[in-house]
Amino acid sequence: MGQMMSQPLLVSSIIRHADRYFGGNEIVSRRAEGDIHRYTYRDCHERARQMANAIEALGVKIGDRVATLAWNGYRHLELYYAISGSGAVMHTINPRLHPEQIVYIANHAEDQLLFFDLTFLPLVEAVASQCKTVKGFVMMCDREHMPQASMVTNLLCYEELIAAASDRYEWPLFDENSASSLCYTSGTTGNPKGALYSHRSTVLHSYASAMRDGLDVSARDVVMPVVPMFHVNAWGLPYSAPMTGAKLVLPGAALDGKSLYELFEQEGVTFAAGVPIIWLGLLTHLGQNNLQFSTFKRTVIGGAACPPAMMKTFRHQYGVDVVHGWGMTEMSPLGTTATLQNHHLSLPDAEQEAILEKQGNVIFGVDMKIVGNDGKELPWDGRTFGDLLVKGPWIVSGYFKDEGGDVLEDGWFPTGDVATISPDGYMRITDRSKDVIKSGGEWIGTIELENIAMAHPAVAQAVCIGVAHPKWDERPLLVVVPKPGADVSKEELIRFYNGKIAKWWTPDDVAFVESLPIGATGKVLKNRVREQFRSFNLPAA
Repeated sequence: MGQMMSQPLLVSSIIRHADRYFGGNEIVSRRAEGDIHRYTYRDCHERARQMANAIEALGVKIGDRVATLAWNGYRHLELYYAISGSGAVMHTINPRLHPEQIVYIANHAEDQLLFFDLTFLPLVEAVASQCKTVKGFVMMCDREHMPQASMVTNLLCYEELIAAASDRYEWPLFDENSASSLCYTSGTTGNPKGALYSHRSTVLHSYASAMRDGLDVSARDVVMPVVPMFHVNAWGLPYSAPMTGAKLVLPGAALDGKSLYELFEQEGVTFAAGVPIIWLGLLTHLGQNNLQFSTFKRTVIGGAACPPAMMKTFRHQYGVDVVHGWGMTEMSPLGTTATLQNHHLSLPDAEQEAILEKQGNVIFGVDMKIVGNDGKELPWDGRTFGDLLVKGPWIVSGYFKDEGGDVLEDGWFPTGDVATISPDGYMRITDRSKDVIKSGGEWIGTIELENIAMAHPAVAQAVCIGVAHPKWDERPLLVVVPKPGADVSKEELIRFYNGKIAKWWTPDDVAFVESLPIGATGKVLKNRVREQFRSFNLPAA
């Protein structure tokens, strides 16, 4: 046996480290109260200890689930550490879900307390009486902003809890495999299912995400997680930023292009992370106002496939490097990032961009493979596509309370994605298994068709779905949201595919819509689009 110290990997060690070695570094938040709040990692650690005392006084025990309905802000960050650090389980609930799903999730998790931002008071009033296990609701504000009257019983004030609690608190030591946080899937099919992360998995994921070919976070960065802290723990940035001492900028509820740009410039943001739909609004604001970034140099885009046209706009018009990332709730979420290796640097720019448009190579700790319908592994040739499976120390072995039973296949987690892998290990998602189009016995991946459409200057958003065809079983239909004021015809968009794909992949028709249904995590809800166009009649061949 080795002769090394044995110290459990616990979430509390991250905020303790940030206080001790980066205590004066800033955390900046746009608050629901409308102002900008500033303090330091040392302040955050002190208030997290106070809140750990407060929730213990409210009866929260090790292993209890404590829920939040909150935006990205300093109070939410304090709860990340106060709850998990004390041995309870931090349960972030996505407020964009339907109220019935929120009730289901809170009851399924058996949450003991629910903390919420003041903007969510109407939502909490609507669901509180149905949350059977919640013993107290804590509004994340000061006494001045508490409502004069509310339908919520046992409504508590966050700042009063903090003020009444001592900051003398010793973070307990316990098994690093104990649960630290709980995130539920978005529940597009059936009820949401819970991914229960451990302290060990969270700390390992934070180490990996901070690596150069991960999210590349360091003390030299000013980091803005635009991805919400209720969406897979903001991809781990509330842990990796304090771990490395990066200045942290939390945008609150104001995620429109104008508000984001102002915060970027005011705080000198160098690195940000978010889903494509958020960056679409930011790029629109920049373009309409002839603006440039002064400090912003790098972004990770994930949550949904990033259109290559968006990557090119960031790089060529604004000098921002885009790292394409892929993962899922069940993976904590980081799985792959698309960065260049040394042997890629001599390639022409177009070939480098083609590599960066893939979902990328795995971060150490994650393993992946693609398999066929028979479950046998398929070759890594960049052409053969199959079902993508993953495994690793921050990937679930099953769902909370064993929902769905045994989900693994010979120890591997089936992602539901269809992908190719190149000989040098670069993975490219071609579709979700439920979204791929079967035409005449052959498969058509929709993501490539959507990316081509998004490269057209008149297209703001596009999705491709399969619709019934009497001869070919299914054929592609392109559904497009045009840019404001743009004038483009179906014929022009179909011609735009010429020479870019196999001719038989070309969409048969185009439907124009004013907007697309967006889910709770920023993805287009293709199931709703398919339902909307279920009876669509394609033009005669």
